[in-house]
Amino acid sequence: MSEFEKTDPSKFLSDIIGSSVIVKLQNGINYTGNLQTIDGYMNVVLDNAKECSNGKVVRDYGDVFIRGNNVLYISEA
Repeated sequence: MSEFEKTDPSKFLSDIIGSSVIVKLQNGINYTGNLQTIDGYMNVVLDNAKECSNGKVVRDYGDVFIRGNNVLYISEA
């Protein structure tokens, strides 16, 4: 077995609700914040969100809604 165990994506996403995450968009922009909710279309709601580009914070938001078709990946921060 490898050091990484296979995880069901929906279980992983439900387990990290309320946690700090990084959402990378297909255009290269990253959003960091606390994951509030996610649905079956990968639509994401973050609070205390920050928009980052090239490793620097570009904007500071309260709540953001990210449409799922723009999401490349979601990871724990």
